[in-house]
Amino acid sequence: MKPIGGTELQYNQLYKYVDNKLLSNFQITTSVPEKEPLSKDKINIIWVQNSYDQPNVSPWMKDKSNHDKYDWYVFNSHWCAEKYRMMFQLPHHKCTVIKNAIDKFAGRAVYQKGQPVKILFTSTPWRGLNVLLGAMQLVKNPLITCDVYSSTQIYGSSFDEANRNMYEPLFEQARHLDNVNYMGFASNETILKSMYNYHIFAYPNIWEETSCIAAIEALAHGLHGIVTNYGALFETCSEWPTYIQYQRNYKELAKLFAYGIEGIVNVLHTPGMQELLTSQQMFYKKFYSWDNRKHEWTNFLQGALNGKPRTDMV
Repeated sequence: MKPIGGTELQYNQLYKYVDNKLLSNFQITTSVPEKEPLSKDKINIIWVQNSYDQPNVSPWMKDKSNHDKYDWYVFNSHWCAEKYRMMFQLPHHKCTVIKNAIDKFAGRAVYQKGQPVKILFTSTPWRGLNVLLGAMQLVKNPLITCDVYSSTQIYGSSFDEANRNMYEPLFEQARHLDNVNYMGFASNETILKSMYNYHIFAYPNIWEETSCIAAIEALAHGLHGIVTNYGALFETCSEWPTYIQYQRNYKELAKLFAYGIEGIVNVLHTPGMQELLTSQQMFYKKFYSWDNRKHEWTNFLQGALNGKPRTDMV
């Protein structure tokens, strides 16, 4: 099995939506510098999705003699761009931001008071699954259950074999909680098809996200989010979700999340919340769809090909 995380999904969609003849003028490498050989005949772009502190990124970026190897650095959020520029002093004129996007939009489950409440978690285990399971142990409302889609398989067979034992105790804990259903690994397509069945996207993230495809997908499908204000999540999620103040005391963070979940459920049925979720869906369809993002990429690539800098550079 090959890796098929958010980075791979974005790369595949870029080549689905943007003219491949135009793209053929570029060598686009995702996240890890020189993962793909630099091209002598094409314009070299590194499309940054990884956080600045990753061991397959940071040493290369710290060596300023590497910076001119790429013609452009494309970042998936302003938060990510500023972190890289601050940490590594990248040349400003080579940096730009083009945010991630999705291409699947659907209706949502309109919650009625008294119905069962279904919570969704769709991420890797090190992105706060321990906190979520701690929170679910504190949630007392019998109407609330949480489905957990989480595994190490998403990054491919080799990664899974090397790392799954580290997280198996966490998965086992999820299997034994009465109000949690451990779903394991599922393809992105499978998750998107089932998203209509959920009401809340819970993401007590303890890992500095540079964007977060899972959050974009969930909010675009009309789920109310409860997330930490950590990394780029505030930029990606904007004003729509309920934010929980990030803290390193994960037991306390779990308590805050449990309290937040119970509070959301109490107002989930209200007209004000339903109106908010409708506006939220409209926002993500307008600003995070590949139908719109493809034009941004096309304009950037055409400008880069013609040797013209972008006018909206960060």
